[in-house]
Amino acid sequence: MPPVRQNLVNLESVTAHVPGDASRVLLNSVSLGVERGERIGVVGLNGGGKTTLLDILAGRRQPQSGRISRVGGLTLSHLAQGDPLPDGARIRDVVLAGYGAEHEWASDPRVRDVLTGLGVIDLDRTVDGLSGGEKRRVGLAATLIGEPDLVVLDEPTNHLDVEGVGWLAQHLIGRRCGVVVVTHDRWFLDAVCTRTWEVANGNVESYLGGYADWVYARAERTRQADAAEARRQNMARKELAWLRRGAPARTSKPRFRIEAAEALIADVPPPRNSVELLGFATNRLGRTVLELEDATVKIGERTLLDDVTWRLGPGDRIGIVGVNGSGKTTLLRSLTGQRPLDSGRRVQGTTVQLAELTQELVDLPRDMRVLEATEDVAKFVRLGKLELSASSVLERLGFPAARQWTPVGQLSGGERRRLQLTRLLMAEPNVLLLDEPTNDLDVDTLSNLEDLLDGWPGTLIVVSHDRYLVERVCDTVVALFGDGRITHLPGGIEEYLQRRAASGDAVAAITMTGSGAAKAAPAVSAADQRAARKEASRLERKMESLSAKESQLHDALAAAATDPAKLMELGAQLKAVTAEREAVELEWLEAAELAES
Repeated sequence: MPPVRQNLVNLESVTAHVPGDASRVLLNSVSLGVERGERIGVVGLNGGGKTTLLDILAGRRQPQSGRISRVGGLTLSHLAQGDPLPDGARIRDVVLAGYGAEHEWASDPRVRDVLTGLGVIDLDRTVDGLSGGEKRRVGLAATLIGEPDLVVLDEPTNHLDVEGVGWLAQHLIGRRCGVVVVTHDRWFLDAVCTRTWEVANGNVESYLGGYADWVYARAERTRQADAAEARRQNMARKELAWLRRGAPARTSKPRFRIEAAEALIADVPPPRNSVELLGFATNRLGRTVLELEDATVKIGERTLLDDVTWRLGPGDRIGIVGVNGSGKTTLLRSLTGQRPLDSGRRVQGTTVQLAELTQELVDLPRDMRVLEATEDVAKFVRLGKLELSASSVLERLGFPAARQWTPVGQLSGGERRRLQLTRLLMAEPNVLLLDEPTNDLDVDTLSNLEDLLDGWPGTLIVVSHDRYLVERVCDTVVALFGDGRITHLPGGIEEYLQRRAASGDAVAAITMTGSGAAKAAPAVSAADQRAARKEASRLERKMESLSAKESQLHDALAAAATDPAKLMELGAQLKAVTAEREAVELEWLEAAELAES
């Protein structure tokens, strides 16, 4: 018999709208719950209600209607996006407020793990002089220290480097508390989450598994709703093709579900034709693009590049990784010529047209509307063989037709970021440099951006901690290890983490091997694993049977379209079978995790 499940928080028929604007409904009669030990990722478009949902779960906002119940004695930690730190406070007062003497927290391995993993070392420093990223890490450390039953996190991966994101994933997996997290980092969603909530059009749809499972489920839903040609053109299927070809082990869906979804992607071409794009890029750029010859770049007393020669060719697609403060942005500025070399020579091809997306929001024409501001750059853009209008590019990057007539001055920060990126692409540069392009972008917009970049014929340089983005759009990964060189990594980000761990970096080592909390979990015996594999196999056969029964009931419903009494009877049967299949899926997931542990 499966264990009795307990919800920490329940929402019943909750409705919430934009404060001061009752016409904009963010949540419309939503009912859901968070189980103890469940790790839930929340996805959806910017402005769709994700933060509102988290605020209601955490008790920071009351809905317009509906009921919220919490288990007795619930302890909850909440990291919001805009929470300020108290002026003049020391870091230790913010992070270790619940502890008394120093020996109390110093003897707690979880506290030390959090402080080390997030790089919160100088506890006597005041928060006044901290950068935005440092403040975010302090707030995250304060949220994770302690023993909460439920942790609610809004964009916790912002300002974290690859090691930091990996450490946070392992830390949350190693805890036994419930987790609800909003993030655009798809690797993080896949690594951490056992369930995904999609917030869209006032509703919250729940899916078993992480990001890859959510993509499969959406594609399956599209397959059932659309005609064959419309399905073939659906952009989610291209994302599926990449997920399946690049990392087949990412999904936790049962085998029969994967096989059903793979029927969707059988005829999808590779994400990009590298040979064809190289031909386009060579025609546009010639042989010389950007070169650093015997270059030395210093940041204060630290040497970023020490007599380095680095040549970028036509069609190169390079991802740059490194810890925060390693000099990635400075390297980009040296490539563009904004930051003069301390010695050496920078060479730029005569046909090069540079464009750079920086981490800062540049000035946009606030008196124009979104479409006007885009067409002010160009009305059409050619991406390889594809020609797109300004309106079409805007729609792909999250501006539906109605939103394209919004004044630029009324856009949110995320929307201004998307408009900045759109204008950049419309200029048709042949060398594109992107510095943390995922900031403020939701996962759907990121997927669409990657699809546009798949067909972009030029030289591409990307600085990002988003593993999915780097793996999807880049062919080569290089790293800055602080040794004055640019190191090529044939093994990509996994090799980067391995090298960091081998050099003694504690956070990278945790990322590669699992956190101390995860390692402390009791070992599973071989007998238990065999029993779990046997149980998982039994449950998988049962799911196949229930799925077949669901399909039969759907056919019967279609045949009984003119018989209301029969429809009600079949609908009740379908609801019961669906509920049973979902319960069996949860049991299967637990058995599969035990079998693989």
